[in-house]
Amino acid sequence: MTTDQIAADANTAPGSPTSAAAARRRARALAAVWLTTRLLMLALLAQPLAAFDVGTISGEVHHIYYGWYAQLARGDFPLDDAMWQYPPGAALVILAPGTLPWLTYFQGFLVLTLAADAHVALALTRAGRRTGRSTAGAWMWVCALPLLLHLPLVRYDVQVTALGALALLCLRHRPRVGGALAALGATVKVWPVLTLLGAPRGRTTRDAWLSAAASAAALLAVLAFAFSHTLGFLRQQGSRGVQIESLAGTALSLARLVGWPGTVAYRYGAMELTGPYVSSLAHASLLLTAAAFCWLLVWRIRARRWTPATPFDAALAAVLLFTVTSRVISPQYLVWLLGLAAVCLTSRATTQRPVAALLLPAAAMSALAYPVLYEEVVSGTPLGCALMVVRNGLLLAAALLSCRRLWTSARGT
Repeated sequence: MTTDQIAADANTAPGSPTSAAAARRRARALAAVWLTTRLLMLALLAQPLAAFDVGTISGEVHHIYYGWYAQLARGDFPLDDAMWQYPPGAALVILAPGTLPWLTYFQGFLVLTLAADAHVALALTRAGRRTGRSTAGAWMWVCALPLLLHLPLVRYDVQVTALGALALLCLRHRPRVGGALAALGATVKVWPVLTLLGAPRGRTTRDAWLSAAASAAALLAVLAFAFSHTLGFLRQQGSRGVQIESLAGTALSLARLVGWPGTVAYRYGAMELTGPYVSSLAHASLLLTAAAFCWLLVWRIRARRWTPATPFDAALAAVLLFTVTSRVISPQYLVWLLGLAAVCLTSRATTQRPVAALLLPAAAMSALAYPVLYEEVVSGTPLGCALMVVRNGLLLAAALLSCRRLWTSARGT
C-alpha cells in the first residue's frame, strides 16, 4: 500500500474530518427528505383526493379517538364500545394530545405523531452510525412510510412503533431500559413485547424480561387505580371475526367470486366477512397464531448463534408471523413491519435485507387496497381480490423468508 493510499484511508476512516463531513451531509439530506415527504403527507391529509379519502381517513382521530379522549378524561375506559379493543396503556396515547392545550385535539395528535416519527428516524440514524452501516435503516423508515400515504399520520401506530424500535435499539447495551420500553409498548398494542424474543441468553434476557414485567405490572396497577373497566377491551377483542384484508379474508373473497354466499358487514371498527365457514376460519387463524408462537419458542431454545442483529431479526420474524396468521391485517400494521425492518438495516449482521425489500411493495399495495381502491376490495371484485392476493402473498413470502433466514443464521455452521 502506498503512502497516498494510507492517507486516503485515514481521511475516510470513522472519526476523521472527511468522514464527519460526509456524515453531516447525509444527515442533512435525510432531514430534507423527511421534511419534504411529511409535508406532502400533511398536504394530502389537508386536501385529500377523492380516491384517497374513503370514509374520511382522518375521521378516526376527529371522532373515535376524540370520543375516547372525552370518556377517558372522566376516568372511565370505553366499556360498551365495540371499537375499543386495545390494552389499557392505549389510554396514555389517546390522552396525550390533550396535554397540548394551545392546539386542537387533532392538531395535537398530528404533532405528537410527527414527533414520534422524527424520533424514530433520529434513533435509527444514530444506531446506524454506531454499527458502521451508515443511515440505511433511517432511509428505509423515512422513504418507506410515505408509501402508506397519509394513513400513518392519523393512526397511533407510529407511536407504538417508536416504542418497539427504541426497545430493540436499547436492548443490547441497556436491557432494563429496553425491557421497560417493550412493556410500555405492549400495554398500548401488545406486539412490542415480541421485541424481547431475541434478547441474548443470560443476563441481558434476565434483565430485560424482569424490567418488562415490573414496568408492565406497575403501569397496569396505576391505570387500574386511575380508571374503571381497565380490562374491558378483552370482551371486544375476543369477539372479532375475519377482516376482509386478512389472509383468511382473502380466501373468502376469492370464494365469493365462485358463489360463496357470504357478505361483508362493518363490525368492530372494520369490514368483516359474515357467512358460512367464517367462524371455522377465524378459529383456524387462532390455531395458526398459536403454532407460530410454538415455532418461535423452538427457535429460541435451539438457537446456538447470536449476532448483534439477532434480536432485530427475531422481532421482525415474530411480528410478521403474528401478522399473517391474524384474523385482522389493517393497513397500519405495515407501519410496524417497516419500522422493524428499518431497525434490522442498522446492523451489518442482519439476515433480513431481502425481507425488508419485500415489505416495500407490500406497503405500496396496502395503500392501493386502502384507501385508493377500497371499494373494489370491499365489493370483492376481481381487481380487489387481485390486490389482496398480491399484498398478502408478499407478506406471506416475507414471513416465510424471514423465518427461514432467522433459523439458518441462528443454527450456525
